[in-house]
Amino acid sequence: MSKPEYFIAKGAVVDNGAKIGRGTKVWHFSHIMAGSQIGKNCTIGQNVFIADNTKIGSNVKIQNNVSIYSGITLEDGVFCGPSAVFTNVKNPRSLYPVNKHYKKTLIRKGATIGANATIVCGIIIGRHAFIGAGSVATKDVPDFALLYGNPAKLQGWMCECGKKLTKTAQTNYICQKCKRKYILVKSRLTEK
Repeated sequence: MSKPEYFIAKGAVVDNGAKIGRGTKVWHFSHIMAGSQIGKNCTIGQNVFIADNTKIGSNVKIQNNVSIYSGITLEDGVFCGPSAVFTNVKNPRSLYPVNKHYKKTLIRKGATIGANATIVCGIIIGRHAFIGAGSVATKDVPDFALLYGNPAKLQGWMCECGKKLTKTAQTNYICQKCKRKYILVKSRLTEK
């Protein structure tokens, strides 16, 4: 029997039928269900739950105590801080279950979800967006947006490298760290 191309810590549970990419690490007390897909070089922290019908890209970091429920997709390079919360039902009732009719939630490439942030189901978090710690995201978030608060509101723009952008003109922004330049057109930020 060949050695797996990924690491599973003692005490973690990976159900038969889960797909895990090369170089991924799954730490203690985590549970990966059958039907989930995890890409290459991911880090799945301690006490993480990943349900069936979830897709996680490559180079994703999911910190401790996060549950990724059915219907949630994390694209490549997403970061989920400790105890971030995802939902998959808008109006849950114990006595009236939805029986697998879950809302889809998409976290786009390179986005960051801060520690203890809550992502309400049925929304899209844009590419390289940044949701601050403890925030509650209730609506779609544009690419590169910096949101925080409850409910989370637009507080600025973030560079792909993770630095808050500096406004240089009416619609122009620059990253002081990596020098990428961006332009804001109709409430959408794009790289120049």
